[in-house]
Amino acid sequence: MTLDELNAKSAAAFVDALSEVFEHAPWVAATARKAAPFATVTALHEAMMAALRSAPIEAQLAFLRGHPDLAAPTAERRTMAAFSVAEQAALGLDRLDAQRFTEFERLNAAYRDRFGIPFMICVRRHTRSSILTQFVRRLDRPPEQELAAALHEVFLITRLRICGLVTGPGLPVTSGRLTTHVLDTAAGIPAAGIRIDLFELDDAAPVLLCTDTTNADGRTDALLLSGGPLRIGEYELRFHVAAHFRTVATDPPFLDVIPIRFAIAEAEAHYHVPLLVSPYGYSTYRGS
Repeated sequence: MTLDELNAKSAAAFVDALSEVFEHAPWVAATARKAAPFATVTALHEAMMAALRSAPIEAQLAFLRGHPDLAAPTAERRTMAAFSVAEQAALGLDRLDAQRFTEFERLNAAYRDRFGIPFMICVRRHTRSSILTQFVRRLDRPPEQELAAALHEVFLITRLRICGLVTGPGLPVTSGRLTTHVLDTAAGIPAAGIRIDLFELDDAAPVLLCTDTTNADGRTDALLLSGGPLRIGEYELRFHVAAHFRTVATDPPFLDVIPIRFAIAEAEAHYHVPLLVSPYGYSTYRGS
């Protein structure tokens, strides 16, 4: 819906439209509605976060406890909001192998025992390996620091949900992108026809995300990653350069497949990972 359409709704219709943005907490939308009309989508989201942050600590904790565990068993998934079901499924948390499921189960229990709330993280901004790293890291924090971290993750989760429901002026930035560019430094030209494979590096095995080929400008026609936040984690680009150099250097060429491993730490940023390559060497950097 447009922001104008949302602003024009009655209080009851407004709450109904946004009731599940904050998991099982329509009172957040009801409180934020008092500040309507909203000039921007960002202002709408800020009003909803303000309603949560200004609530008594007991209400905040009750709200957090209404969230599901990550990789929740089937019975618990039946009570999850549709947003949570889709977000966890998109990361494959509903179909983990037995070893990984046990690991999540152990960490969920340890976190609840320590803090009394479920582990909060915006799964749309992380790989599975990154989530497990954050789980372990945050278990050592003091409770007051972890409560602040949980509320910040709610901010990130609900910002994405709002942007999926409402369009209008002042949309917050929620998308990142990954690009590349291959240059033949010996010839001084873009390298066309280079096959590129992009993998997400997981503890179990690399996961192929996409395959593309460079065009006449040495770039891919489509962005390697786009359309939402980049998932924080580790990746690998594999550049298949042998065919490009077969006719201008030794046969077989000295270089075949060039792997470049890198990490994404900013989910809403632009990561540009170019390859500068000659028949006998290569380099890379984070570009813009």
